[in-house]
Amino acid sequence: MMRNNLYLSSMLLIAVLLPGCASMGTHIDKPTSTALSPATETPSARYIQSELEQHSSDISGFRLLSLSNNALLSRITLADHAAKSIDLQYYIFKNDATGRLVAQHLLIAADRGVRVRMLLDDLNLDEQRAMLDAFDSHPNIEVRLFNPFSTREPSVPSKVVQLVLEGSRLNRRMHNKSFIVDNKIAVIGGRNIGDDYFDASADKNFRDLDLVAIGPVVIDASRTFDDYWNSNAALPVSAYKGSHNKPEDLAELRLALAKDARKFAESDYAAAAFDELPNGATADRRGQWFWGKGVLVADAPEKVEGETPSESLLLVPTLDSMISASKSDLLLMSPYFIPSDTNVEHLAALAKRGVSINILTNSLAATDEPTVYAKYSQHRKPLLEAGIKIFELRPAAGSNAPQRVPGQSSGVSLHAKAFVIDGRFTYVGSMNLDPRSKVLNTEMGLVVDNEGLAKAVKAFFDTAVLPANAYRLLLSTETTPDKVRVLWSTTDKGVVKQLDQEPDTTAGQRLKMRLMKLLPVDGLL
Repeated sequence: MMRNNLYLSSMLLIAVLLPGCASMGTHIDKPTSTALSPATETPSARYIQSELEQHSSDISGFRLLSLSNNALLSRITLADHAAKSIDLQYYIFKNDATGRLVAQHLLIAADRGVRVRMLLDDLNLDEQRAMLDAFDSHPNIEVRLFNPFSTREPSVPSKVVQLVLEGSRLNRRMHNKSFIVDNKIAVIGGRNIGDDYFDASADKNFRDLDLVAIGPVVIDASRTFDDYWNSNAALPVSAYKGSHNKPEDLAELRLALAKDARKFAESDYAAAAFDELPNGATADRRGQWFWGKGVLVADAPEKVEGETPSESLLLVPTLDSMISASKSDLLLMSPYFIPSDTNVEHLAALAKRGVSINILTNSLAATDEPTVYAKYSQHRKPLLEAGIKIFELRPAAGSNAPQRVPGQSSGVSLHAKAFVIDGRFTYVGSMNLDPRSKVLNTEMGLVVDNEGLAKAVKAFFDTAVLPANAYRLLLSTETTPDKVRVLWSTTDKGVVKQLDQEPDTTAGQRLKMRLMKLLPVDGLL
């Protein structure tokens, strides 16, 4: 026992002493705060209220953000219209062109007196830290980190050591995404903040979905944000020893962000985005809302504290019960899809009783997580044998791909997490259909009862699975069951082809994927 304690103490000392690693302070000032009352006197608030008054008090309004341009500009416009508060919660907030553009508009809002609360997961923070420190020096901005590392800027070795010592805690991350303005309107869905989530990357861009929401679900979203903001796992960015939140850093950041914004405004991306704006379901324009009962579903922040979270802390039971209630058809979209054997049996039973099931996920060539694909590949055959249709998004989708922006890379990867049940109930959120989302990460989303919204999400799905955009998986026609193989149906210059191995991949990628199947990491993916 003494030897183990000495080992652990030595490892912790190494982690603390590694370069650039200011440790967490022992006395942390973390005042409790809650959402401000909804704004009522702004033009946006009066417009929203006039819309809500046409419906009963338990009904909310929703717009689907399927276009990356509109998803970015809606957040910017909402920040520009904010009068009292902005609360945002993200797994990733990048320090790139679009991330800095959003940051600039948050700073402008804070300058005119809007209270800004930023809650970010700590896992992916790196070059953002200086920006967040500067932000936190603003009297109207407070930044907190969720489930942070014990040191402020851990090097890779330090992260490894801390993950070894505190893996049961640090392996649990906040995957939620929400952007709430004036406690009156919110954007909730699957997008993080960064170029590749808004189709502005020169490399690979994600296909994703968000919902703009007004009505009672916004109050629920604010309540959920408060639960996370005041939870034990959320700590101020200033909690590290030696933190330097200086006004002069904010002044420098302000100038840099303004310069970056001017550069962005002159880009081809911005031109394409603003050209498309008048026709998009963006937050700054009056237009049709999908009205219906909406439910905000979210894990409790305490999910990160225990080895085996109680079902009362999880959103999975609610979503599972909805899927089980499917009567006619079920559409599932998940970039990371790893069903358990029980899930496979469950879906097969639904198919057997006549439910038409269609699934869209990433192909090996399109995924950014080949280990996840390797584990998913073990379940394809029984799902296909049950009559379930499976589609895999192609890495370079054709001109019919949703959200394409002229002049940008055609490399795409699915990032939307959504399902549609019986052409009526829709879920859009952050949760993947994999063990990590179910057990380790915290997740959130919206469930909406509206046939129009369900139809809009189905249209997104139908476009994504066109032959130009996705491969359809089939089974070969061998009569001997053990010889039946998975095939990929695709088109090449209008000619339908069936391939017996993962398309658009190298032999090395396929070998690596097969080796990954052997890794005992199912519960971590």
